[in-house]
Order: sequence, then structure tokens, then C-alpha cells
Amino acid sequence: MSRLREKMKVPKLRKRSKKAGLPPGTPVHVGEKRVEKIKISYFDYDETQFQEKEVKTIEECFPFKDTPTVTWINIDGIHEVEIIEKLGNHFEIHPLILEDILNTEQRPKIDDFESYIFVVLKMLYYEENEIKIEQISLILGSNFVISFQEQPTDVFDPIRERIRNLVGRIRKQGSDYLAYTLLDTIVDNYFIILEKVGETIEFLEEELVENPTSETLHQLHKLKREMIALRKSVWPLREVISRLERLENPLIRESTDIYLRDVYDHTIQVIDAVETYRDMLSGMFDIYLSSISNKMNEVMKVLTIIATIFIPLTLIAGIYGMNFKLMPELEWQFGYPFTLLMMFALGLVMTIYFRMKKWL
Repeated sequence: MSRLREKMKVPKLRKRSKKAGLPPGTPVHVGEKRVEKIKISYFDYDETQFQEKEVKTIEECFPFKDTPTVTWINIDGIHEVEIIEKLGNHFEIHPLILEDILNTEQRPKIDDFESYIFVVLKMLYYEENEIKIEQISLILGSNFVISFQEQPTDVFDPIRERIRNLVGRIRKQGSDYLAYTLLDTIVDNYFIILEKVGETIEFLEEELVENPTSETLHQLHKLKREMIALRKSVWPLREVISRLERLENPLIRESTDIYLRDVYDHTIQVIDAVETYRDMLSGMFDIYLSSISNKMNEVMKVLTIIATIFIPLTLIAGIYGMNFKLMPELEWQFGYPFTLLMMFALGLVMTIYFRMKKWL
């Protein structure tokens, strides 16, 4: 069973038994075990200046809670529970939110508190020719954004470059615009994934028509599982963005609403593309079965024609193989070559007839 699971790469459910019986809000990491140190970095900026630093302790980020500038604190790795607890206690984050941050199996959602907004969503990227899913948690405060990633990825690098080089509006806007930028980058990355999925589907379509193999079927199953994962990540995101746009919270300024609507439109486009690809994959399974059936029919047709040609030849050989004493042809001088010639002519006539009927 384990070999079959490894071959098909069926995702296992992560163990949650260690949370059983614990009080609500108890911080317990649920996800892949990691041994590397958590990476903590921050950007603190306004329109005229910025500073960037990778810190060794979470306490170095505490002074930015009440500064007039905008601060983006990014934490790569959530497996060290003590660090997440310290951050939550200082920034007054609810224990249930900390529990959700540490649980990497959360469904995309949004929670609105008066002093901050909590958002969970999924970030997708390609690794070793396979779609990987990573949970991203965002906390939006009045002058800060805290992002939690399972592992370091380069999806947010363009945002860092925009902050460093004063490109666009990001240094002129508040923390809500920074949160929008992070959301927009994650959603835009979905399009990159979908483009690669579309290219793979086009390649498989050609292969299905020309020469479908068992490897083609394996690729179809893999793509189908990936599209299910995409759908689970994108469909709830639509409601998250929609609710974020409608929130009556002073943390989201009216000037940011139009940008959130744009992210919502992009999310709808991603959903449409996912549904289209899912329908195409379902049709491709039918094409695969039809191609295999047609291939089998071609083989059976050739075998049937061969058998049909050899049936009369076998009959003739059977008749002259009975060895009756009074068979006149047995003592005929030209009986053997005449019989061979007759069998060859009969096979040739039948072959020509089948070609005329376009059965060959």
C-alpha cells in the first residue's frame, strides 16, 4: 500500500492527534516538520526613507508596533511555536488566530477584529515540475503587516524591489495598500501556474490523439489532482477578497477598495480558467479511453483480416492432410505445386479485395 501511495504521490493527511483534547487556542504546529531556523526580516518605510533588516530575535521587531511609518514583518517558517507566541503576545493577537497561523491545513478565510484583520490564503508555486501549496497568513494592523510563510520563497521579491527602489505607489500608501500588494502578487502567481498547466494540457492533447500510453494516463491523473488542489485554494479566496472589500473597518481605506476590486476580478478569471481546465481534463479522459479503444480495434481488425485470409488456406491444407488412399490429387505429379499456387492466389485475391474495401 505504501509503495502504491509513493508511486501515485497521494498526499497524506498530516497528523493532528497531538491537538486532541487541548483547550481552544493552544498553539501547536500542524504541518511538515522542519529543522532549519526561522528567518525573520522587516521593511520599515515611508515616502522618504526605508530600512531593511534580517533580525535574529523576534524582540527586535517589537518597537515597530506603534511607529508612524509602515512596517512589513515577514516570518519564513512557523514551526518554532515560541517565536509565534511572543509575537502574538506583543501585538495582542488572539490565541485562536495564533492557532490558525500554526495550522497549515487552514481553508482560506478572513477574520475581522477591530484593531487588526487576519487573512489566510494559499500560495502556489512550481518545484521539481510539481505544484506546491504553501499557506500564507497575513495580519493587517494600522501601521504594520505581518506575513507568515511556511518556507522562504521568492514570490514576494518583486515587492521588496519596489520598496527598495521607490517604484509605484507602495511607499506613498499605508499598510492596507501593502496588504493589497501581497494579495495581488499571490493571485497573479496563480496565472503563472495556470499557464504552465495549460501548456501541459496542450501537449497531452496531442499525445492523446497520436500515441496515448500509460504514462499519458499517469500525467492526466496528476494534473487532475493538481486542479483539485487549485480549486480548493482559489474558490474560498473569492469570498475572502469580496469580504475584505466590503469590510467597514477603518484599517481599509476607501482609496484601496478599487485595488481590491481588481484583485477580485483576477480571482474570478483564475476560477474560470480552473473550471475550464477541469472540464478539458474530464474530456481528455474520454479521449484517452476512445484512443485506446480505437487502437485496440485497429489491432483486432488486422488480426481478424489475417485470420480470415488463413482460414481458407487452412481448410485446403486440412483437406489434403487427411491422407485418404483414394484421393486422386495425392498421386498427381503437379499436385503439390498446384496446391501451393492455388493457396497463394486465393490469399492474394482476398488481400486485394480487402484493400479495395479499405479494410487494410
